[in-house]
Amino acid sequence: MKFELQGTAAGSAARAGKITTSRGDIHTPIFMPVGTAATVKGIFHRDLKEAGAEIILANTYHLYLRPGTAVLEQAGGVHGFSSWDKPVLTDSGGFQVFSLAGCRKLTEEGCRFSSHIDGSKHLFTPESVIDTQRSIGADIMMAFDECPPGDAPYDYAEKSLRLTHRWLERCFERYGQTGPLYGRYQSLFPIVQGCVYPDLRARSAEFVQRFEADGYAIGGLAVGEPAPVMYKMIELVNGILPSDKPRYLMGVGTPVNILEAIDRGVDMFDCVMPTRNGRNGMLFTPEGIINIRNEKWKEDFSPIDPAGNCFADLQYSRAYLRHLTVSGEMLGAQIASLHNISFYLWLVKEARRRILGGDFAEWKAVMTEKLARRL
Repeated sequence: MKFELQGTAAGSAARAGKITTSRGDIHTPIFMPVGTAATVKGIFHRDLKEAGAEIILANTYHLYLRPGTAVLEQAGGVHGFSSWDKPVLTDSGGFQVFSLAGCRKLTEEGCRFSSHIDGSKHLFTPESVIDTQRSIGADIMMAFDECPPGDAPYDYAEKSLRLTHRWLERCFERYGQTGPLYGRYQSLFPIVQGCVYPDLRARSAEFVQRFEADGYAIGGLAVGEPAPVMYKMIELVNGILPSDKPRYLMGVGTPVNILEAIDRGVDMFDCVMPTRNGRNGMLFTPEGIINIRNEKWKEDFSPIDPAGNCFADLQYSRAYLRHLTVSGEMLGAQIASLHNISFYLWLVKEARRRILGGDFAEWKAVMTEKLARRL
């Protein structure tokens, strides 16, 4: 994997770049639609590609439990299994273990947990998580870490960070002992943790660089801490991480969060918000947020996005989408999800264009005000 820095924004840490992988180029800043179980809910691959998706995310925890590594290996990995031919990034499953699994027990060895599907018992270790991601065949793999809550006390956050760093050493040792199963190079990104404590974040950002990875992730944010604190942590970490490697902010967030993070030097994003909120009737547009269930849209026959920025073929009316949504029709959730994914992809593509064009700061100031509006 190779990262090329192609431009920076005046008066900002925002940057545009290109990640080269064996399955295609990724132009940054980039948003990665979340395909947790090897599918972005309700959206065909053809529509993802037409919307501009260059990489999607899948999840180790979910794919490990179902369909399982044996099935994935028979299919030639997640690409063969799902017929997606562009890059895939896999979350290590750490966050899901800590947020979804019941009866979990954390030790130096790893994490024992009960499946949220059937209650069966499992163990994730740094070694097993690397092995599982080898079986999945992700182009970018994530190290196994503990993600403490945003309000974790300092003592807990420090203890967690020490464990995450020891696990990281074991992840890279296993990574060096194994190779890809399907003839495609796989990168391994470390994850910077440290909760909301500047000294811990700085310590972690320094530590992860020992591994000279292809890229670096920032985890453990947008988990309950105030947005200004999150932005402060991003600035701190990106001031330490190398500038010649991509930076991935995990699980963030709202459109405003994404623009603020781009402004602070982040290159890669993922979040379930576009599809999850879309299924519940929340639409993101360049002019603000629409709750499509509201009565005010009942007789509004204008397109969802009149400017046509988001997926030009999605020119259904707001009235029609409201009808589908309040009626519980499956098509309503599909249209809203695809619209939101298209909007997120448009937003980062436009940010990239503005960075390269030299007017990112001015554009961002206008957009952040618009994006926070309720229409």
